Amino acid sequence: MDVSGIPIALAVLGSTEVSAFPAECKIFRKRYRNMHPISTVLRHKGNQVFSIPSDASVYSAIALMAEKNVGGLLVIDANRLVGIISERDYTRKIVLKGRSSKDTFVREIMTRSPITITHDTSVEEAMRIMRDNHIRHVPVTDSAEHAAGVLSTSDLMNWIIALQEETIGQMERYTVGLTHGEQR
Repeated sequence: MDVSGIPIALAVLGSTEVSAFPAECKIFRKRYRNMHPISTVLRHKGNQVFSIPSDASVYSAIALMAEKNVGGLLVIDANRLVGIISERDYTRKIVLKGRSSKDTFVREIMTRSPITITHDTSVEEAMRIMRDNHIRHVPVTDSAEHAAGVLSTSDLMNWIIALQEETIGQMERYTVGLTHGEQR
């Protein structure tokens, strides 16, 4: 993971490799060797799931997205994840084709059997899955394959930025301690 500011901090510590952090900096080594699992992101973000049934109108799905300020909804029938509908689906399958959102059912334009991740998936792997599959939203499922959350690319970017800011702050405190003669 490329972290802005890290090369400067590493140079101050006399190394160009993350694995060369001093023993006292275990948190830095751990952070860059193993990305956090998605469960950590969900605890930070919240795991509220906004969903709609497949027999709802696309208009009602778009209205719910606007009300909740989200770009996608899980499609759930009988407590089972059956699809996902996004603003992208709406623009490409309704607007550009001149269809009526009030006369079209969610099931007609949703992405069926969406790609999912689990709580144990790393942030890095989730980003790779989303990038490789050109998706902006990914449902998180539990062991019974029930929807336990949903993450967007924005959620993951916000998490990474917060993690980088925290790490840079810790590195700055560490290097300031070194320049003021603290023993390590």
